[in-house]
Amino acid sequence: MREVDVMGVRVEMPSNQPIVLLREVAGDRYLPIWIGAVEATAIAFAQQGVVPPRPLTHDLMKDILAATDNPLTEVRITDVNDNVFYATLVFASGAEVSARPSDSIALALRTGTAIYCAESVLDEAGLSVPAEEEDEVERFREFLDHVSPEDFEST
Repeated sequence: MREVDVMGVRVEMPSNQPIVLLREVAGDRYLPIWIGAVEATAIAFAQQGVVPPRPLTHDLMKDILAATDNPLTEVRITDVNDNVFYATLVFASGAEVSARPSDSIALALRTGTAIYCAESVLDEAGLSVPAEEEDEVERFREFLDHVSPEDFEST
């Protein structure tokens, strides 16, 4: 397993489909995962520190984990089959629960939990970005600094 950071969310054109972009902490690979608009909003909220007036589902999950004293210890992105990604939530109790990566990432951001990705997933779906293409990544980071959750709402 390799640790990954959440770079952010964006809308991929022309499909208008949101993606979350993960980056290998000790490497040069990026992992784009196509996600739903609701999950993109949840991830963007967490990254921007937006606190909604009422808890969203991922906020509720965080509160349940705190109330039951069973913190999330890690998120693992474990597999990809036919462009469908799979994840596992690992809890302090030792319990493991299968989950969508988008929900797992949204919860991990709210709880400060590390995210890991299987080497096989990075090998299959990861993209290496050579140093000369880092300026493109920097432009993406600038985009992330200016994106808002409303950008992911359907019209």
